Amino acid sequence: MKRFLVSFAAALLAASAFAQPVTTSRESTVDTISVSGTGHVSLTPDRYTFSATVQTMAPAVEEAVNDNNQKVAAVIAALKAAGAKAEEIQTSNFSIYPQQDYSQQQQGKPPRVIGYQVANSITVTRKQVSDAGRLLQAAISAGVNQTSGLSFSVSDPSRGRDEGLRAAFAEAHAKASLFATAAGRTLGPAIAINEIGSMQPQPRPMMARNVMAAQVVSAEVPVESGTTELTFTVSVVFSMK
Repeated sequence: MKRFLVSFAAALLAASAFAQPVTTSRESTVDTISVSGTGHVSLTPDRYTFSATVQTMAPAVEEAVNDNNQKVAAVIAALKAAGAKAEEIQTSNFSIYPQQDYSQQQQGKPPRVIGYQVANSITVTRKQVSDAGRLLQAAISAGVNQTSGLSFSVSDPSRGRDEGLRAAFAEAHAKASLFATAAGRTLGPAIAINEIGSMQPQPRPMMARNVMAAQVVSAEVPVESGTTELTFTVSVVFSMK
């Protein structure tokens, strides 16, 4: 009986040792505040893109295609003579559409094909922004009768990355300081920083327009590249005292 009581007491002591609660002091916890910040950087574009289209019409499809081929070849040659490299010129679209006469449709007759329209578009992408007006003019003078999509962009967004991220963090810090003060607390150091991402606005292309080469009297199309704004965003977790 005595041996049984000793064993029972030892078991109770062991169980009580494993059941001790883990105390957590308030000093070991850290109050935090999570905010985001955005920084904007304006850069001068160093790349431009535009599309130039040659449209031709003829009664026979082969005639329309041959006429178009000759004019597009002249445009490409003019672009290269103006400084564009072969790798900067790309065919972006080629289409053939029948031209139909619907004047007799009210009499129950089907539309009649009266000719064919051929369109061949080439896209020029080049880094020498100062050449944009000269290349546009060269394309128009060589036979282009429709242009669209002139846009400017920054080829390397990392050019403004450091400045943009610093501005984003500064905004996040200012925002966190405001919140901490409003809550009657003191803002501590940043304990976690994450870059949400950077964004370069999509270029806004010019509306498509028809251009008659005979009406062009300027030696070069006036072009202004302006600036491009890059946006950087970060999320930051600060401690609060």
